[in-house]
Amino acid sequence: MNNNQMLSLTLLLTLVAGYCDTVTFLAADELFSAHVTGNFIVFAYHLVQDASTANWSKLLSFPVFIAAVATGRWVANTFTSRYAMLGVAGVLLLVSGALVLFLQYNGRILPSGIHWAAMLVVFAMGMQNAFGRLFAKETYGPTTVMTGNVTQATLDIAARLTGPAETAGKGVPIRVQLLVIGAFLLGCLSGALVARQFGLWPVALAGLVLLVVAARKPAAVPVKA
Repeated sequence: MNNNQMLSLTLLLTLVAGYCDTVTFLAADELFSAHVTGNFIVFAYHLVQDASTANWSKLLSFPVFIAAVATGRWVANTFTSRYAMLGVAGVLLLVSGALVLFLQYNGRILPSGIHWAAMLVVFAMGMQNAFGRLFAKETYGPTTVMTGNVTQATLDIAARLTGPAETAGKGVPIRVQLLVIGAFLLGCLSGALVARQFGLWPVALAGLVLLVVAARKPAAVPVKA
């Protein structure tokens, strides 16, 4: 994989993660699908405000996410293409969107239906997280949570401004780091716009993106132990 291919893959996956995270947060009762540990904070906040059944679904996202990561490893060990788990994630996003549309078509959608559809998004993002860990050399850093990328970019910029000249150019270029962070922001903004207008079903659009990515045919590489 050349640098341009790696950059395009990184930007697409980052865009998808920011998009899905924002869509589920706005359309599925403040549920994070990519940054799943953020649900602990939302759960704790709502617990002291209103301990409703819907809020307990935040805790359900954690075992769903764990199951997705484990499934992602199984997929990586079973299929030749290392993008297979992204294909599975894309299918899950399509199913989630289709489920929401089906429920809307058949009458007023119930909150429980939204939550189950959102769990499919959590599962899909869990598999994308697994991809980032198992095949870390495929992308320029994490694609689902930007905290580490922002930290690294800040350190690199500070080193460039105040450190010795020989530190320049090491690691991921600052330009690439800023592009990745910008792609995540773009995904969040676009997710907010579509979720406000259409609800949860547009996660299917992110599914199409992942299916396009999964259509690549890379050579097999060993999976981390």
